[in-house]
Order: sequence, then structure tokens, then C-alpha cells
Amino acid sequence: MSGTEGVTVSDQQVPARTSVPPVAKKVRTERTHHGDTFVDEYEWLRDKENQEVIDYLEAQNLHTEAHTGHLDELSEQIFAEIKSRVKETDMSVPSRRGRYWYYARTQEGKQYGIRCRCPISGDDDWTPPTIGDEVPGEEITLDANVLAEGADFFSLGAYSISDDGNWLVYGVDTVGDERYTLRFKNLRTGELLDDEIPGTAGGAVWSLDARHVFYPTVDEAWRPDTVWRHDIGAGTEDVKVFHEPDERYWVGIGTTHSDKYLVIGVGSKITSEAYILDSADPTGEFRSIAPRVEGVEYNVEHLIIDGEGYFAFVHNDIRDGAKSENFAVDIAPVRDPAARRVLIGHSADVRIEDLDAFGDYLVLSYRAGGIPQLSIADLRTVDGIPSADDFVQVSFDQELYSVALAGNPEWATPRLRIAYGSFVEPAELLELDVATGERTLLKRQPVLGGYDPADYRQSREWATAADGTRIPLSVIRRADVTGPAPLLLYGYGSYESSLDPAFSASRLSMLDRGVVVVFAHVRGGGELGRYWYENGKTLSKKNTFTDFVDAARYLIDTGWTTPDQMVAEGGSAGGLLMGAVANLAPELFHGILASVPFVDALNSILDPSLPLTVIEWDEWGDPLHNADVYEYMKSYTPYENVAARPYPPILALASLHDTRVLFTEAAKWVAKLQELSTSEHPILLKTEMSAGHGGVSGRYKDVRGYARGPGDEAPRARAPAWLCRTPRRA
Repeated sequence: MSGTEGVTVSDQQVPARTSVPPVAKKVRTERTHHGDTFVDEYEWLRDKENQEVIDYLEAQNLHTEAHTGHLDELSEQIFAEIKSRVKETDMSVPSRRGRYWYYARTQEGKQYGIRCRCPISGDDDWTPPTIGDEVPGEEITLDANVLAEGADFFSLGAYSISDDGNWLVYGVDTVGDERYTLRFKNLRTGELLDDEIPGTAGGAVWSLDARHVFYPTVDEAWRPDTVWRHDIGAGTEDVKVFHEPDERYWVGIGTTHSDKYLVIGVGSKITSEAYILDSADPTGEFRSIAPRVEGVEYNVEHLIIDGEGYFAFVHNDIRDGAKSENFAVDIAPVRDPAARRVLIGHSADVRIEDLDAFGDYLVLSYRAGGIPQLSIADLRTVDGIPSADDFVQVSFDQELYSVALAGNPEWATPRLRIAYGSFVEPAELLELDVATGERTLLKRQPVLGGYDPADYRQSREWATAADGTRIPLSVIRRADVTGPAPLLLYGYGSYESSLDPAFSASRLSMLDRGVVVVFAHVRGGGELGRYWYENGKTLSKKNTFTDFVDAARYLIDTGWTTPDQMVAEGGSAGGLLMGAVANLAPELFHGILASVPFVDALNSILDPSLPLTVIEWDEWGDPLHNADVYEYMKSYTPYENVAARPYPPILALASLHDTRVLFTEAAKWVAKLQELSTSEHPILLKTEMSAGHGGVSGRYKDVRGYARGPGDEAPRARAPAWLCRTPRRA
């Protein structure tokens, strides 16, 4: 496309819908670092308070509509398909907490869930009630549909009920900027208190006395940095109980599973520290459980063995000073947290992720062979402190699957609930009798319309990178589909995030049309352990991009697809991946979808005044102070490497109120692509004008957005609501 064609957006003149792209004006802006000057002609698009910027975004939306309007009928058809598979009026399996069973409902035609509870029949009642249209004693604790009335966007942040069951604190965001206003509800009377706290970071937890709530707020760079204590209904000023001045660290607040301790977690990308306070002493002082050491990460859990309290530390530091790349577990008595000894040692093949403690069980969450796993130690059968040999794996027959704890708010639960699923099997909520190994199916994700998993296949294949590294691929297809076929290749590859097996009813609309869906588990993710992550970040970041390209070539070479049939997708940091791939190998793809793409990464990481920038230096490197990092990032960041080459069709999706990846990144990238692309393929930008990083809100809006495609819902893949933990920790 030529930059000399199109409609110039200026003087607040918004063109009508047109297949000719709007041309953004050029304003010379120079950026100089480490002796290098970069001329950025579209930096002016950063200012969303400028009406000309809004006009440009709206003109791009019209241009996108002009190119995609012919798909409206197909979009409506797919929307109807997806909607027809979803049980619109549904409810979760109740979870016991205190004196109540808690659950959630959805109702046909309503965008948001309804939180409910009903009383338990007695202390020994651990069998969840059957929930029907009418439930004796049912109380609605929160109806998000009522809260969302009149709002274009709605997101529920904190939702936390006090231990006595009498009070609810919840947070609401109606803009999309992830800043929540906390409100307090008396669940005995239904009354909303006058207490209202704006501008919080999302989480909130109660003290045991049900009088105090702890919550975090953010600094000017939108970094959660401070924790406050609020005295319910007292009318007094909130008390600052913790502040983290180092701009590299985030702050959060939660509790141990036992509810014995409040925990303030402080962490950068590579270092963490935890501060604890007895929940029964909410006005006391938080104290560090283990001092921070640069490069050492840990989290802490509280457990009781033979009546004595212990802290368990999941950490990546071995006591002799050698670093534990895949993490280990130490245990220490509460009376002397420094007297740690190894509970489960480091393994090169197993990435330990978490340890959850219950009254009778310890549950280890980890991944081995790229698959999430659980192992459980039954404390009733162990004499004293358990060893690694006392943990028994919860195994399944599938080659690819995911398993995790789900819906276990009670410390004293006699049985454990676990969530299981795969790419082809709908999610299941199982109840496990640890002593016998017996599993009871409590609920399977309903898929209406006669879905049969036998009609679909999932498999693991391996591509080979140029340096010989084997790259795992997850391939999902209908059983009767063989290559070459239309194929969607999805990737992320940052922050040690893993693309784990999960079922998607929406994905069926692609699979049933003969599309093969492939997840490329590229370096920078966490599928194969900490080393997989370390080899795809900072000065090894290019491995993420070349792994994806090598995966695409493998799929072509092995006959799964052809360049004319393959579309690539990624979102956020995965959007950076899409931008890099578009520059590296545009000839391999028939199209590229980039959602909220981090494509102007170097400009953003150079500016510490932008939200979250300093925190990101541990992930990408610090180009502001390090010339080598600057040069390396400049060599791959998509925006600065757009050149006169034949790009495939590209659709970029952005959100005006996104605080994680600013809308301007996609806007600048698209402007430059439209200027320089030598092909006739459309380069399109769609900006949601009332949404944040996660896109639009509401389940029907979400499905409609997916139906407009192309793409898979992996960037926002979520477990069904009935698998979520309720309502213990923030």
C-alpha cells in the first residue's frame, strides 16, 4: 500500500466508511539513546486526549468495517452456532465455606453472572446440594447485571466475603482501565454501606474479625505499590500498612489457605518477598518471612503437622548458594522460619509451581513433560513431616491434558476438588477421595448439540529450531481432516506463561469447518520449565520469534498446511510475536491477527513514566541504561523494523483504555504498515472505544467478538465459572 493514497485524517474530519485506508499525518519526532537517533513520525498518535487521534481511530474502524462488512452474515451464523452450544441458564457446583454453600448462576439473555449462596444443613454436610430453579434459603450476594446497567463496559474485581459470612467487599471497573471502586455490602440486611474506595488495584481480603479489609492501590505508573487497611463503617481514614518504593516491584495482598495469616506479596519478574501478619491481629505490623535476595523468587504457605505450625517455601534458591532453576520446596517451623530444610528438592525435569496446604493434605502443582500435574500427600498416613516419596500423582490417560485444584475454599475439607480437561474433552470438576483414589464427577462443561470428543483429535508434534532445539506443538483437528488444510497457528512465548490444554466450545466452529488449530509452545513460555523461559527473554528473546517461524515451516514441510492456508495469531506479548513474525517471514502466512499487540516495545520500555515500564525491564532488558539491550531490542521490535516488503493481510485489535498495552502501539504500527507495505493486501485496525486489555465485557459480546474472527480464543481462555475458587482469597 502506498502512503500517498487514502484519506488524510486531520482537522477533525472523519471520513465515511471506505475501502481506502486513512492516512495519518506525519510529525517528525526524534528519539536519541546511546548515540542512536530514531525518527518516529507517528508518535503523535499517543495522545488519546487529542480529538484528531480519536478521529483517526474511528476512521480506521470504518475502514476495517468496509473490508469486513461482507463477513457479517457469516459472523452472525458463527455467533448463533457458538451460542447454541452454550447452556445459557446454568449454575456452578456449590463450594462450602463457613456456614454456607456458595455458587454462581447464569441466566439466558443476561451478560453477567449472579453470585448466590444457601445455608448448609450441618457441620458434617460435605455433599453439595442439588441446585435447581428454586433453592431453599437462596440469597443473591451480588448480581453483576444490576451493577452493569447503563455501562458500556463492566468488570468485577475483588469479590471477598468475610469469614463470618456477614460482609461482602467487591470492586467494579466500568471503564476498562483496571482501576476498581470498592463497595461494602451487609449480607444480613442487603444494605450497601456509604464506604466507597475508588482507584484500587483490584484485590481485597478480610481480617478474621470481619471489621478490617486490606486492599492495594497503584502509583502514577499504575504499579500496585501500597496496601491499606480499611475499618468497616468507622468513618476513619484508611491506614497505610505497607509501601514498596522500588519501581521494579508489584504488591498484592492475600491469605494463606489456613486463613491464619495475611500475606503481602512483593515481586519483580525475578525477585520476590512475602510479609505476613496474624489474621487475628489486623492492626499489628507485617513482618518479612524471608528477606529478598536479588534473583530469588519464593511464595509461602502455612501448614499444620501433628499440631505444630510450619511454613512451606516454594523457591528457586538452594541453601548452598546454587540456583534451583526449576524450584524446590523447603519447610520450617513457624517459631523459627529461618530453620528451613528441604521437603522436595530441585529437579531438571519437573517445574514446581505451587504447594497448597489443607488440614489433611498437601497438594503439589507442577509441570512435567510440558503437562500440568498434581501430586498429593495424605498427612493422615504420614508419620511426621512428609517426604517427596509421600506425594502420589493424580494421573490421567490422555496424551495432552490439564489438571489443577478447583473450588476448595475450606481448610478442613474431607475430599479435594480438581479440574480436568484437554483440547478435545470439555472441562470436568471431579471430587477426589484421597484415601481410596475414587473420583466422583461433579460436573462436566455442558456442550449442547451432541458434541462427541471421538470426532476430534489432539496430538503433540515437535518442530526443530535452527539451533537444534525441539519445539512442542499441540495440534487439534477433526478426526476426518488431513493436510494440507486451513490452519490457525497461535503463539505467545513470554512471562513463563504456558498454553496448556483447554477445551473451547467456540473453537468448534473452526474445527468443524476443517480448520486445524495448532499451539506453538515457543521459548519464553513455561511449558518445559524455567530454562524454557530463560531462553526466550531479554537477550535471548529472538528465540521466541524464530521458534514460531520454524514451527510454521515444519507445518508446511510435513503437509499439514500451505502458506496460502495458514493464519497466525497472538495477543499482547504474543502480539509482539506477530509483529516480529510479519517482518521475519511474511511469505509464510495468508493472514496475521494481532490482539492488543505490544509492537512498539522499545519506545514503551524506554519510557519509565509509562505504566508498568520499569517492572518490564527484568523481562525484556533495560534499554534506557544498557546500550547492548537497546541495540538488541531495536533489531527485533516490530514497529521500528517495518520496511518496504509484501506483508500479508493483517488485522490489529486494540482497546482505547488498555493500561497494559497502550492503544497507540497498534495505531502507530498499522499506520507504518499501511505506508510501507508493497502488497495489495489490507492492513486493518479495529479499536474498541470502551474496553481494556481483555477486550469487551459481557459473555455475549465476547462470543460475538470471537465470531467475527478470525482467531482462536486462547488469549482470553478462561476456565468455566463453575471451576473457579470461591470465595476465600483475593
